[in-house]
Amino acid sequence: MNRITVVLCLGWLLALGAQELSAQSVVRAETANGRPPYPTFGRIERLDRRLNQLLAPDARLEKLAEGFQWAEGPIWVPNLQGLLFSDVKGNTIYEWKAGQGIRVFLRPSGYTGSTPRDGEPGSNGLTLDRAGRLVLCEHGDRRISRLGATGRKRTLAEYYKYRRFNSPNDLVYKSSGDLYFTDPPYGLLGTNHEVGKELLFSGVYRLKPDGELNLLTDALTFPNGLAFSPDEKKFYVAVSDPARAVWMVYDVRPDGTIDHGRIFYDAASLTKDRPGLPDGMKVDLNGNLFAAGPGGILVFSPDGTHLGTIITGEPTANCNWGDDGSTLYIAANHYLARIKTNTRGKLH
Repeated sequence: MNRITVVLCLGWLLALGAQELSAQSVVRAETANGRPPYPTFGRIERLDRRLNQLLAPDARLEKLAEGFQWAEGPIWVPNLQGLLFSDVKGNTIYEWKAGQGIRVFLRPSGYTGSTPRDGEPGSNGLTLDRAGRLVLCEHGDRRISRLGATGRKRTLAEYYKYRRFNSPNDLVYKSSGDLYFTDPPYGLLGTNHEVGKELLFSGVYRLKPDGELNLLTDALTFPNGLAFSPDEKKFYVAVSDPARAVWMVYDVRPDGTIDHGRIFYDAASLTKDRPGLPDGMKVDLNGNLFAAGPGGILVFSPDGTHLGTIITGEPTANCNWGDDGSTLYIAANHYLARIKTNTRGKLH
């Protein structure tokens, strides 16, 4: 395995080094009174009065840092009291902490080959397992891995029926300990036309704690972000296909498989004049969906009503809850941003 640069951010991670983000990126420090001088940008489009219960009238989107090639996969780490997120094209995981700014956490993050390559080789979606260990979707190495205490990775899943994955993209744990993940071809240089592509489909999978791997569906063209409803009876999957930009919802069977897939929201009309496609998403404790998509972060009620959009003006990749669970951190193209909400989500 190639040398990995790691910052000592967690008690379970060996410190092997640190590196500041390049000077061309914007990193702003906290002021003495603890209030950050971060610039605000974007706006909130309010389509339904229910959004006012989730986002206050004076809620503002703050830009925490910039200069990334394609920010993705934010995850709040309680032991760190900070945020980790991927720069997929930069093959790097960064750490952001209030008052300290940005540092390199892990490089390389998703491609450890010796041959330089373009495209999106780095890690994408990130999450934590029950023990608080970082679990990664690796595009370039085409696997799901877990980062250990020594800074070395352990492969959790790499093949389906002896064929390599395309490029695992996003992942989420169910309370049972089962890990669900998507596998579109974005990490392959030729996407669906890549010579080294071994699977004829883009799957959604379930990996059980004992290592058993199940294909849940192969019917989606570009499955991307995914999330469970709070009671885990519904399973949402974003489809980032320009020809069929939708969010799907499935019923979750008692055995953890999925059934009765149907469109939760069709974003076709929004893609005509807004940047971005359905991507990563998170659910608050009341079942409202905060989903990266055309224009920014779209907010949906559990019944599928589009309540409004946190407009970033950028192709927006993902979001996640942080701090006490009421702050939504957002990865939007070259930017890391956040917004304070009047709701809360599960920290995971």
